[in-house]
Amino acid sequence: MTAFTSCNPATGEVVFTRPALGSDVLPPQLHALRHAQHHWSHLDTAARAGHLLILADHLARHRQALAALVSLEVGKLHGECLAEIDKSVQLIRYYAELAPTLLAAKQIDTGASRSGVAFEPLGIVLAIMPWNYPVWQVLRFAIPALMAGNACLVKPAPSVPQCSALLLDIVREAGISVLDIAWIEHDAVDDAIRGCDAVAFTGSTGTGRQIAAMAGRHLKKTVLELGGSNPFIVLADADVEAAAFEAAHSRFRDAGQSCNAAKRMIVVPEIADAFTERFLQHAQALCPGHPADPATTLAPLTRADLREALHGQVLDAVEHGAQLLCGGVMPHGAGFYYPATVLDRVNSNCRLYHEEVFGPVAGILHARDALDAIRLANDTPFGLGASIFSADTERAWQLGREIEAGAVFINRYTSSDLRLPFGGVKASGYGRELSEFGLYEFVNVKTYWQK
Repeated sequence: MTAFTSCNPATGEVVFTRPALGSDVLPPQLHALRHAQHHWSHLDTAARAGHLLILADHLARHRQALAALVSLEVGKLHGECLAEIDKSVQLIRYYAELAPTLLAAKQIDTGASRSGVAFEPLGIVLAIMPWNYPVWQVLRFAIPALMAGNACLVKPAPSVPQCSALLLDIVREAGISVLDIAWIEHDAVDDAIRGCDAVAFTGSTGTGRQIAAMAGRHLKKTVLELGGSNPFIVLADADVEAAAFEAAHSRFRDAGQSCNAAKRMIVVPEIADAFTERFLQHAQALCPGHPADPATTLAPLTRADLREALHGQVLDAVEHGAQLLCGGVMPHGAGFYYPATVLDRVNSNCRLYHEEVFGPVAGILHARDALDAIRLANDTPFGLGASIFSADTERAWQLGREIEAGAVFINRYTSSDLRLPFGGVKASGYGRELSEFGLYEFVNVKTYWQK
């Protein structure tokens, strides 16, 4: 069976292992969740919100211990881990405040004596979660699903068992029994999908296709948050200094291991040299090191196999004509470190052009003009987010309408905001999380009509 194993990315040492379980553990676990969900769904939304606010307080109280475990298992800088947990606390309080109003039944005038819609839970939602944000990703899915009256069963990534277990302890400490963890092996996922009522998945596009196929066989609702290769377009009238700073921050934060980061820097001739120079300076100023060291500004990658795959993409790009401006050399020694790497003149013969890049590697693409920049932005299987930097914001809004993505940011790097829906199109998946739209993904919008 596959084990859940913590490996410290800073040293490469295995620090914790727990066995994965087979599908035989699922029936009693699902039975208990259904019993708890029946009681939970009959609470009014204000009562559910009250329980979740207690969870927010407990999460805030344990932020240091939880951040330390996330840093140990994922390898992120301690400050980045604290930011993840603080944002999760904000998420809980956001939904606790707004969801009772958003989930209230709505009367709709149809000429009947009474008609409208109610938002009712689906039952148990299975979440298959990634490793890069092991607190935020779980709660981003779970909090709106819980507010809607569902129960949640979470299959965590195999590499983050300790922070997943601590998160569950905090949930239990807050008195919430409608969220549980399935410590199951990959082969048991189909049985878990069959036993639940809907599925949320965040991860790679390839695995997302497999999850969608399994869910389709059982006719279960799915929301898929998949990979991204976000274009970062810098036009001729852009503030180059601001663009270079924001591009570097987006690309290299969390060691570049974010689906929503800027990954393809698309520049037009007028500013190409200036942007490249400033972006390169920001990349070269990053300091790799142990995540606990306050001087460290570039964390290690999470796993050895991810580093090998990333380096393979870099070597392929150079072989196919890209120019290596910095980095690109596999470090020696312990840990899964990789330098900030910038590749110029990335072209369509490079794997880097077509594939998602999950690590501190940036590709610079050269467009003929603004329209060609849009063409390059769309010439990808992915469609999660995009950025456009320009002094002419009205034109940038118009160009943004031509970009095939779930979000377009003008004069800022792409990020998630609690108040706005998050999700993609094309190979970046479907469905939305966050905001009111994320709240409505896992509900039965039930029509009522009375003569």
